[in-house]
Amino acid sequence: MSQTDDLEPILDTVRKVCAAYPGPYWRACDRDRAYPTAFVEAMTRSGLLSVLIPEAYGGSGLSLTVAAAILEEVHASGCNAAALHAQMYTMGTLLRHGSPEQKAEYLPKIASGDLRLQAFGVTEPTAGTDTTSISTRAERRGDVYVVNGQKVWTSRAEHSDLMILLARTTPKDQVKKKTDGLSVFLVDTRAAAGAGMTIKPIRTMFNHATAEIFFDNLEIPASALIGDEGKGFRYILDGMNAERILIASECIGDGRWFIERATAYAKDRRVFDRPIGQNQGVQFPIARAYAEVRAAKLMTREAARLYDTGASCAEEANIAKLLASEASWRAADTCLQTHGGFGFAEDYDVERKFRETRLYQVAPISTNLILSYVAEHVLGLPRSY
Repeated sequence: MSQTDDLEPILDTVRKVCAAYPGPYWRACDRDRAYPTAFVEAMTRSGLLSVLIPEAYGGSGLSLTVAAAILEEVHASGCNAAALHAQMYTMGTLLRHGSPEQKAEYLPKIASGDLRLQAFGVTEPTAGTDTTSISTRAERRGDVYVVNGQKVWTSRAEHSDLMILLARTTPKDQVKKKTDGLSVFLVDTRAAAGAGMTIKPIRTMFNHATAEIFFDNLEIPASALIGDEGKGFRYILDGMNAERILIASECIGDGRWFIERATAYAKDRRVFDRPIGQNQGVQFPIARAYAEVRAAKLMTREAARLYDTGASCAEEANIAKLLASEASWRAADTCLQTHGGFGFAEDYDVERKFRETRLYQVAPISTNLILSYVAEHVLGLPRSY
């Protein structure tokens, strides 16, 4: 499906699913730091989480453009796709580099909802975004790999049956290029839990179900290796471009939600016998936020289009994520300011969405690292780090 195809039937399905999970549902999950299981299951039953899986494996076989539109609409409806978006952006690693046996074994079960692929184990405490410096090691011993190390900010690990794991199979000091010697594995977290893998939840300022993971002589079958040993960094990069496009789409959805709420409140709220939206000091920030979200959406669509054609899209994916995350944050700040004191009240949902959208200037890649990428790789300026 291309950008010109009619997405409305799919988006209508998204809106119908989301309508069953209004603000009170999300506020309850947020207060209890509970995983939104019912929402994830509803999205799965509707087929919306399997859009990237080929039809031969039980999915819809649609494009990243469609997946991006789905996540945008989830957020524009006031919901939060953080509990389920990893299944979309990790899917590319398995689809593009997995063996026929791996695809046949796992994809139909992921499409049906029998298995969840929601965890992406890459980041480590001592490496951060310097992915080539990770120290988690997977050592081949006969028919198994033995994994030792630690991951952090591995979201949804407690609620996922499978995890895409990046680990070093060759020490960094033994490779010619620092990007070599990294390998990707598909780990069955059900079998690993308590057998060498320990998950420790991290409580954060919003409900994101993230965790630390400790590996202590965890044995995984050699068949868990995705693609060729030592080439995992390139495989992960494919997923990272998709991740940035999808996260940008969520930010655009947030921006739409904030602008809609701010506009409605500015029209209805009367102070000094006039709607507050009549004041330029109120309406101009909302108008600017609207323009910024629209502009970010155009870049995100272009990045998705390039990804779907197989063209290079690193520049566009990074810029889309930069513009969309900043646009959603400014829209959030404008919405909160427009609501005044009521913006801090839980019942309006503004403060919850405000906290949620702030994440995306830090993760999955920080604003400064995107600017560094553009400076070095697009503009040809000297490397700054």
